[in-house]
Amino acid sequence: MKIFFSGIGGSGVSALAGFAAAKGHTVAGSDRLFDNDPQHPLISTLTRSGIRLAPQNGEGIDPSCDLAVFSTAIEESNPDLIQARASGVSIRTRPEYLAELVGQFRTIAVAGTSGKSTTSGMLAFLMQRLGMSPGFIGGGRVKQFRTAANPGNYSAGNSDILVIEACESDGSIVNYRPEHSIIANLQLDHHSVAETSRMFELLAGHTSGLVITGGDDRNLAACSISNQVKYSINTGSAYRAADIIYQRFSSQFTVGGQHFSLSLPGEHNLYNALACIALLAEMGIPLQRIAELLPEFSGIERRFDIHLNDGSHLVVDDYAHNPHKIASLMRTMQGISERICYIFQPHGFGPTRMMKDGYINVFSRYLRETDRLLLLPIYYAGGTAAQDISSADIAGPLRSAGRSAAALQSRAGIFEAPLEEHAFVVLGARDDSLSVLAEEIARSLQAAS
Repeated sequence: MKIFFSGIGGSGVSALAGFAAAKGHTVAGSDRLFDNDPQHPLISTLTRSGIRLAPQNGEGIDPSCDLAVFSTAIEESNPDLIQARASGVSIRTRPEYLAELVGQFRTIAVAGTSGKSTTSGMLAFLMQRLGMSPGFIGGGRVKQFRTAANPGNYSAGNSDILVIEACESDGSIVNYRPEHSIIANLQLDHHSVAETSRMFELLAGHTSGLVITGGDDRNLAACSISNQVKYSINTGSAYRAADIIYQRFSSQFTVGGQHFSLSLPGEHNLYNALACIALLAEMGIPLQRIAELLPEFSGIERRFDIHLNDGSHLVVDDYAHNPHKIASLMRTMQGISERICYIFQPHGFGPTRMMKDGYINVFSRYLRETDRLLLLPIYYAGGTAAQDISSADIAGPLRSAGRSAAALQSRAGIFEAPLEEHAFVVLGARDDSLSVLAEEIARSLQAAS
């Protein structure tokens, strides 16, 4: 097939496009991100995979296209969409196309409001190392899947198994019909807890095989999910971690008497590993074999990526962007450093408006007297959202609560005063340039030492 992907710069669409190209389809695409930044590093990665890129002005679509797939961020006025309709090309949204793929494979859907990128990537990696050769379509970039022609968010595989990151953000998760599902947790993120609960119940009901759930999550416990297999740390379950030792950048634990080592830090990553262990064990993989492979997994890009760790300073880049993810990250950091500067970029005006109180609560709870929070301007990727909230609406209440918090006008404000903390954590979603910022902070610290 000849498939055109509009919005191909996004993590979800680029994964679909790469997967389609690797499966032998003729793939092209466009993104206004690339139109605005012709030197964007993803451009060379996609073109090396055989994907042809066009300006997002409609010229990449013609009647010879069999299908045009659009990001949900594409507006009705977008030239690509107008051209596809005028040319009579079959149109799908990204979630619609993914739902079709789910039905073509023995799919494992990994859902949850936090941790699904790491869990799905970890599961795909472990299954690959186990010789199961799964396909993988994710939102996060698995470090060990990345090549010059693959961002790391997909793997073609050569079996009938497909592991997907099943995001609830656009509601399409209710259309998936997977063989197995993991539902990790349930907190406020893109929708209310009640609405997300309904979606997760439908996903579980549409799953023909195993439903693996986080047994410690109270919101999940209130869901109506039949025949679930639970994993846990604090409550009883079939796959409960014991003998846990949290180290600075790794963890040790046992499940069913089998010792495991995890090369990622924090309780949240232990939960991610338990989800994979539970599913694989239920599929018949011996715990000992999983334990042999688990330490090899090195993680997902922008999930606790360390840019500097020289004994004097630590610089971490992380995707944490909702209150639950931020809390997990801050708890992990508190076990590592006594003095931390958090640099947070909220993403999107709508999400920031919805989660403002959650942000204020989590930073109020976890910022210590020795910590500092710098809030960058809200990340805006285009669209028609009302710009009626700013980072100052988060910083103000935090200062009133006695926390050290400031809303900056630009990133340059980070460097206007000496960087005196031991640890610096850059956090926020969707904007890959945050990794560049973390690297700039690392270089500044090295130059000053």
